[in-house]
Amino acid sequence: MATTSNVQVTISLSELGLDEEELQAETQNLLPQLREVDGVEEVGLVAATEAPEHSKVGGDFLWHLLNAQVNPASFKALFGFLSDRFGNKPIKLALKAPDGRELNLEASSRKEFEFAMQQAQDFLNNTKKTQDSKDGEGSTANRD
Repeated sequence: MATTSNVQVTISLSELGLDEEELQAETQNLLPQLREVDGVEEVGLVAATEAPEHSKVGGDFLWHLLNAQVNPASFKALFGFLSDRFGNKPIKLALKAPDGRELNLEASSRKEFEFAMQQAQDFLNNTKKTQDSKDGEGSTANRD
């Protein structure tokens, strides 16, 4: 049986409109909850040294960004948790596939979370098709 690589998911809470103190409290509350979600292998704060361009840095960590390593088979559990927790609040997600491709998603309603989950699954399925074609097997993946 083939081993499936984890996907890196970056969760951005910057769109919640919280001040620095509220954002820190929200993040500290969210971290242990995310660690309990099935398929989330690791989760932690993004170090300030790894800050994306134009990020507001204050201290050693970025309180609005969390990185998680997630088993692709468990995306439904992660997106379900995020939808329950932030169903009517805007958050941004960035997925990085094992092959280096990236997908940016935004959701601010339960319906948008469902759509984002479907996009993530389609994105990962394309990763598998691309990997199959690199392994010498035929693929019908669109390579625009």
